[in-house]
Parts: sequence; structure tokens; C-alpha cells
Amino acid sequence: MKKVAILLKDGFEELEALSVLDVCRRAGIEGELIGMDSEFVASSHNLIVKADRLYDDEIKDFDAVVIPGGMPGAKNLQKDHRVLELVKMMFEANKIVAAICAGPIVLQAAGALKNKTVTCYPGFEDELTDANYKEALVIKDKNIITGKGPAAGFAFAYEIVEALGIDSEPLKESMQYHYLINH
Repeated sequence: MKKVAILLKDGFEELEALSVLDVCRRAGIEGELIGMDSEFVASSHNLIVKADRLYDDEIKDFDAVVIPGGMPGAKNLQKDHRVLELVKMMFEANKIVAAICAGPIVLQAAGALKNKTVTCYPGFEDELTDANYKEALVIKDKNIITGKGPAAGFAFAYEIVEALGIDSEPLKESMQYHYLINH
């Protein structure tokens, strides 16, 4: 079974983290919320979420890592050397490295954006100095997946599922995603 680690620090954007978790689990992927500092993590809107586990070395064996945005969550992840080392290691191992909203600043700090085409929340593109910024909801460039912001949560999650080799179309149908994108 494929495994996805969604890294959490205080100030994360709950829609971006929890939509990925939900879609992964519906797709049969073992998605886990990883508390970097504690079991209970406060979102940017003061929603307290219980992580599935605390960060440990086993996370390095996962198939994908997800960096949610939110402030100050993305900055908190960017300042954590363990996060930067994990992102760099997974990027170099050609595993899926995904970041949404302000999250791509973490990928920039880890050196994973050189010559990559990415998107992010408006205002953070200037911090992505190694990347080619593009206006889009979601962009996949080899093993890097980036999303624009909270409204991109489902599209971002489906892109991760597809990158892990699972057809997301039946899931989109059962979740009635086509109503969202056609209206």
C-alpha cells in the first residue's frame, strides 16, 4: 500500500491538509497526518487536529510527502531542518513531493525547485527564486506537485493520487467532483 505523509506544524491550512488526507484514504492510500512537534496541532483557524503519529525516521520510507500551506504553518515547516532534509531526500529519491498555497516555500528552501514549473498562493511566487512560476490551480512537474490554495485542495489531492499510480476518475465520480468543476 502506498503511504503519504502530510506534515503539520501549528498554523497549517486545514482544508489543504485534510482534503489530501480524505482523498488519499478514499483511494486506498495510507495517508497519515504527521505532527512535527506534538500530537495535537492547531490550524491557522484554531482547529485542533490530532496527528496520526509524531515525526520519526520511518517517514523516509513513505511514497510521498505533502506540505500544506497556511500561515504561520508553512513558515514553521520551512524553519524545521527535519522537514527540509526529508523533502530533499524524497525529491532526490524521485518520490512525490507536494506543496500547496504557501507550502512551496519549503520546497524552495530544500533546493527542490530548480527549473521546476510551479504554482502557489498569490504573493509567495517571489520567494520561489529557483522555479518558473505559472498561474494555475495545480501543476505537476516530474515528481513535484504544487497547488494554488485552499480551493485547489481536491484537484491537488487527485493529482497526488494519480502520481502514485491510482486512477482518480472513479473517486472523482463518487465524490461528485464533476459538479464542482462544471459550475
